[in-house]
Amino acid sequence: MGRVLDALEYSPYKNNTIVVLMSDHGFHLGEKQHWTKGTLWEEATNCLLMIKVPGVTKPKQLCTRPVSLLDVYPTLVELAGLPAPQHLDGQSLVPLLKDSQAQRSKPALTAYQSHMTVRTDKYRYIRYTDGTTELYDRGRDPNEWVNQTNNQEYETIKRKLSNYLPAQDEMAPQVPK
Repeated sequence: MGRVLDALEYSPYKNNTIVVLMSDHGFHLGEKQHWTKGTLWEEATNCLLMIKVPGVTKPKQLCTRPVSLLDVYPTLVELAGLPAPQHLDGQSLVPLLKDSQAQRSKPALTAYQSHMTVRTDKYRYIRYTDGTTELYDRGRDPNEWVNQTNNQEYETIKRKLSNYLPAQDEMAPQVPK
């Protein structure tokens, strides 16, 4: 990546080229008795996302806010000065590109099969298609070992995060007639 950015720096396109680098998502190596990618926990959903925008981003700026790859398209649309389609689920990352500590109005959403997770700076809420849920307080439990879904202390947080997910019947697989 360094070679690409160096070449861009010495090219006539350095002031009008946006660079986006994203990685594949993570991989379990035995955590929680899982191997591979097929979960909605942090190890499997976390991926690298780097964006360089002339006149917007600053060198060595690091943002640790959870975002979604669904946010890449709305970001590029805004940076290109194009009208954003209304049907997009993601939100532009431009505020975070300008200020890595900026607040987000929505959490990051991730789906695997018909299961979904909501990720904020502090919490992860997972809902499976059978209706079961998991809630992790990542501030107290960054490895997501203790499921707080039945802990009454977290009921308000669980309800708030569940509002970001589509209704359960909207997530059911559609069977052709």
